[in-house]
Amino acid sequence: MANAPKTTSPAKQEGGNSGNLFASLAIIICLVIGYLVYEFVMGSPSNFIDGNRENQPLPGNYYGMVYHAGVIVPVLLGLFLMVWVFSIERFIVIGKASGTGNVGNFVRKVQGLLRAQNIDAAISECDKQKGSVANVIKAGLLKYKDVQANPGLDAEKSVLAIQKEIEEATTLEMPMLEKNLTVIATLVSIGTLSGLLGTVTGMIKAFSALATGGTPDSAKLANGISEALINTATGIGTSTIAIIFYNILTSKIDTLTYSIDEAGFSIVQTYAANHK
Repeated sequence: MANAPKTTSPAKQEGGNSGNLFASLAIIICLVIGYLVYEFVMGSPSNFIDGNRENQPLPGNYYGMVYHAGVIVPVLLGLFLMVWVFSIERFIVIGKASGTGNVGNFVRKVQGLLRAQNIDAAISECDKQKGSVANVIKAGLLKYKDVQANPGLDAEKSVLAIQKEIEEATTLEMPMLEKNLTVIATLVSIGTLSGLLGTVTGMIKAFSALATGGTPDSAKLANGISEALINTATGIGTSTIAIIFYNILTSKIDTLTYSIDEAGFSIVQTYAANHK
């Protein structure tokens, strides 16, 4: 009789739905906060001559300069906040997936217990470690015990069963680690493109000031140039931080994946060596 296909557990589905809700809310909230900061902090009348936003900023007042950089600024501020929010959220999730102790030490301890054929102790170590890595290794160890309790099973089929169990457990656990990384990767491009858009609109404003008849309006020219430069700087800064965090996070995920592969290989090889 064919085995029923495994489905994603309700807990995993609930976690995925909550993750999607978090991403949607985080994007909206960051954009709203960016607008509020732009409008009420940088656009505060106290930042401008005679308390009028239409006037030039007070000498040395950078908030007023940023406010005059144009409507792209609140979007860039929202994108900048998103980079930090999603990066911190990923650091927390990956930290929980690593478990309570050092992953490398945990894997080495499990390998030592496997060599000593102490499977129960290895499973206990997984319970102590917790996290996604320990969950995957524990699934492999439980399958190891299951096939070991049935000596009539073919050794080759038993090895394949253990491999399949580890792969299925990995399939359930690892995608949660990569969730929202695509948002950070997208922010790398969006930050630069938004900054470029602000640069273009700023230069349009600057050249419009030059194109007016008579003496060019130096104030409009200065505003146009400042809009171009401030948007460029903010966009590049957002993209730079996003790239740094993205590379750090992917490196951490690769480390966890390697640990799972290493432990899974040890489980399979240990069984194969003892059941030739």
